[in-house]
Amino acid sequence: MEAAFRAHALWAGCSEEELDSSGEGLEKYVMTKLFPRVFASHPNDVKCDDQLSEKIALIQQFIQPENLDIKATFQNETSWLLAQKELHKINMYKAPRDKLVCILNCCKVISNLLFNASIASNENPPGADEFFPVLIYVTIKANPPKLHSNLSYIQRYRHQSRLVAEPAYFFTNMLSAESFISNIDAKALSMEETEFEKNMEYARALLSGLSTDLDGQSDQSDKDGQSRAEPVEPKHQYLNVSNESDSIARPKSSETKSKSNMVPDAKDTSLMKKIPSLSDLENKGATILLKEEDMVSQVFRDYPYLFAHGGDLTVNDVEELLNNYKQLVFKYVCLSKGLGVAPVPLSNSQTHKLQEEVTFKEAGDPEESNDESKERTNQYDGTNIVSPLQDDILKSKSPQDETVATIGGGNDETSQ
Repeated sequence: MEAAFRAHALWAGCSEEELDSSGEGLEKYVMTKLFPRVFASHPNDVKCDDQLSEKIALIQQFIQPENLDIKATFQNETSWLLAQKELHKINMYKAPRDKLVCILNCCKVISNLLFNASIASNENPPGADEFFPVLIYVTIKANPPKLHSNLSYIQRYRHQSRLVAEPAYFFTNMLSAESFISNIDAKALSMEETEFEKNMEYARALLSGLSTDLDGQSDQSDKDGQSRAEPVEPKHQYLNVSNESDSIARPKSSETKSKSNMVPDAKDTSLMKKIPSLSDLENKGATILLKEEDMVSQVFRDYPYLFAHGGDLTVNDVEELLNNYKQLVFKYVCLSKGLGVAPVPLSNSQTHKLQEEVTFKEAGDPEESNDESKERTNQYDGTNIVSPLQDDILKSKSPQDETVATIGGGNDETSQ
């Protein structure tokens, strides 16, 4: 198809870069139209997605960076949230190239964070041995939906002549990460077999308990709605039977209470036994931030020093202070969201505007040009790790009705 339009009179005299850009536009246009019919169209893809997602959901309940032999020097889970956010964007796009760029952005964030950490600790630049375990850990923590289908879609429909160089390297790493996670076992996590099985059983029980709690809340709301039309006496008899053991264990003073209150009391007791840890609260808040992009723009702009350079501060040990501040803010916001309270921003008298104000733009026009797309694959500034979120191409949603004429720019992926 590309050969046909290259030979057409309308393209006579065009440069190779213009022809490559037109080929990108053609691929994007065709695959956007065919997406509903070709993405996850095979039953095996859906099955693999479900199995992989379920396994990741279990493993992420207990996995730690140490299980993947990630050095303490390179451990920075709060900053890894940025890489997780980039990976989550893969389902926002329909074109194979756009999905591939999401993987590239995730990998580049990880690479830059590792590089900055190596400089701060005066260690050798990180290589594949340091990069790959972090990519696995980020993928497990992100657990992006339909990961297998997305990777298969890129393999099948991304033109092989364009899947080269840096994009091919990072994509191969992501395929390897998927394979590693699918076959993960106790040995892969540096665990004893009994410990691994115990952790998996605990994770199943935890997830099953959460599901049961949600179902119980739904059933209870249904019962409350039905009870309005039922006689009071039968309802009390039902509650008396279902909570007989609880009523025996209660103090005598509680027997004077209405039996209709016994069910909520039992639930309160079970909830009191499940006091979430600080790690659970932090993970809960992080999940909320990952799902609500608008919330990120509102929350983090109140902390201007979070994205400051070392030269912007005038105290001793500025790099260490800045890194500690960044980690503190991320943990504070995640814990606040986990507790369901609004984080308190610093007052205006305590903050100063930086020369480069950090802004988070909302989703842009889906009919983006490849010139804008080119910015997505540019290497990010290692000291300003939020820069991937500011690229214009990252703000565009899945294109719906594009034309080849609206897509310009060069084949920037292979030029890296």
